[in-house]
Amino acid sequence: MTSTQPPPAIVATGLRRSFGDHVVLDGLDLHVPRGTVFSLLGANGAGKTTTVKILSTLLRADAGDARVAGHDLAREPDAVRAAIGVTGQFSAVDKLLTGEENLRLMADLHQLTRRDGRRRAAQLLEQFDLTEAAGKPAATYSGGMLRRLDLAMTLVGSPQVIFLDEPTTGLDPRSRRAMWQIVRDLVAGGVTIFLTTQYLEEADELADRIAVLDRGRVVAEGTAEELKRRIPGGHVRLRFADPQCLDAAMRVLNQASRDNDALALRVPSDGSLRSLRTLIGRLDDQAIEVDELSVHTPDLDDVFLALTGDSANEKVTTR
Repeated sequence: MTSTQPPPAIVATGLRRSFGDHVVLDGLDLHVPRGTVFSLLGANGAGKTTTVKILSTLLRADAGDARVAGHDLAREPDAVRAAIGVTGQFSAVDKLLTGEENLRLMADLHQLTRRDGRRRAAQLLEQFDLTEAAGKPAATYSGGMLRRLDLAMTLVGSPQVIFLDEPTTGLDPRSRRAMWQIVRDLVAGGVTIFLTTQYLEEADELADRIAVLDRGRVVAEGTAEELKRRIPGGHVRLRFADPQCLDAAMRVLNQASRDNDALALRVPSDGSLRSLRTLIGRLDDQAIEVDELSVHTPDLDDVFLALTGDSANEKVTTR
């Protein structure tokens, strides 16, 4: 008896969208497994927000097909809306209302009973550490509290898929990391997160898979480590206890560059397990002792700049 794989949370084929003569999406293909974080990286104007608007039924594609949470985007838009949540770049919080009132309002929009709405609001206030501020106007909240409340409002309807469009823009590092932990907890509970961000560190920290969007097309996709290994510049640094071991290793490893002061060699490597095994095997065969070994791969900044070319001149925050 064979087990059937659950359908992907999002699948899109050939999505296209233009505004006048300006092509924003040019045949976009996506495949997002359930219960994962999928991050879409791109400079301003690359098409990230347009992608989110199309997949969340806020904008129609000119061409292409997509299914979200198992529902056809064009034929079943209401079913898609019922299965998703969207937290955009700008907060949807009504700052004249209290935190609890904002959540109760969302509960009414989702047609929960008054009792269920109160219970759901209380749950979310506790989950997002907003219980003490529940009765205060949202206008008094800090930026981090507003983003947490905004995401809590998205969760009132218990969505299967959540679109987070640059959710931590403008937050301080502490608030950003708090939001990251919330995302991890949501995914641990089975929710799928579609994340767009300009913070490359954020994608590296959170995403199971990353797609790099450039001029409306996905130019690369994979895990963060897979993407980093595609870019030249990776190396293994070997440090030795004495000059004799350094000299012996240099004779074995022809492509290495040496640092005599540090008693170290720098060996080009893609950082894969296979290349490390080969390197260590060559040293072991000659009984060469290594005092310290470290692997260095390009970071996502390098990946982004290498893959997006001239469009990388657009503003992208790499903090």
